[in-house]
Amino acid sequence: MLSRRGLLATAALWPMPAILPARAASQTIKLGVLPFGTAAWEAAVIKARGLDTANGFTLETVKLAGNDAARIAFQGKQLDTIVGDLIWAARLRSEGRGVKFLPYSTTEGAVMVPADSPIKGLKDLSGKRLGVAGGALDKSWVLLKAQGRETGDIDLENTAKLAFGAPPLLAQKLETGELDAALLYWQYCARLEAKGFKRLISADDVMRAFGAKGAVALIGYLFEGETVAQHPDAVQGFARASRAAKEILAGEPEAWNAVRPLMAAEDDATFEALKRQFLAGIPRRTIEAERVDGEHIFATLVRTGGEQLVGEAKTLPPNLYLDAAGNG
Repeated sequence: MLSRRGLLATAALWPMPAILPARAASQTIKLGVLPFGTAAWEAAVIKARGLDTANGFTLETVKLAGNDAARIAFQGKQLDTIVGDLIWAARLRSEGRGVKFLPYSTTEGAVMVPADSPIKGLKDLSGKRLGVAGGALDKSWVLLKAQGRETGDIDLENTAKLAFGAPPLLAQKLETGELDAALLYWQYCARLEAKGFKRLISADDVMRAFGAKGAVALIGYLFEGETVAQHPDAVQGFARASRAAKEILAGEPEAWNAVRPLMAAEDDATFEALKRQFLAGIPRRTIEAERVDGEHIFATLVRTGGEQLVGEAKTLPPNLYLDAAGNG
């Protein structure tokens, strides 16, 4: 562990696939993973292919119950890295934490509807039963509401019949017809697509409507600045190993044999849908392109979500991103 403080009761990047010469892996990086979370998929490939040892570190995964536990463990320095969103990373940095963000995935959620739904656009959601995962301050919901008001001329917050809840429950209610549409995280969208449901509008569509020039990685690996400063070789090695694992999954179908048991995919259609969406989310753009689009989206969230969502920062904090080699 790079640093320790306290104890929890219970209690994973970017271009540059070159590998360091093999050497003793003396530095451990602890990665927090969630049940069925995609960081565990990537970690499985890193361990199965020895990408950690080849890149000069030892990867240790720590299983956590959920996002709250991951955040607590990271903030308490129980872990060296977790997968988290850009907005939370920016908020921590603006509050004085030296957090760094290494882009992990551009895959985001979507509004899902049945295949035969008469809902064809945002305006059609007026008066409809709309499920929203993640709560009233979920970034995708805040952006969707803003698009409705600014480009769709609809106030979803006051015209749709909203139901906030956990993603599995909302997905189930959409399947049983208790909801007309649901804004869900991407894994649940993929599972529904395997059952014939379709995307009405994706978070990527919404971000492009607000000026993004490409698919934005709003999810990344978070590192404390002191970890990057004290163990640069290990962080660089982790970045290379993560990128290499993604490329292996993209180019070698058999590599998914180590991952499938972690996916909770009940059939081939679900497995293929989850696999397709994961691969589609591999970041391919430069850090500068990510930063520029990230600033656009952050500015929109500041304007529409306010301090409750982004904290006191009015712009995306400088020096937030890590580059391809794991450098700040």
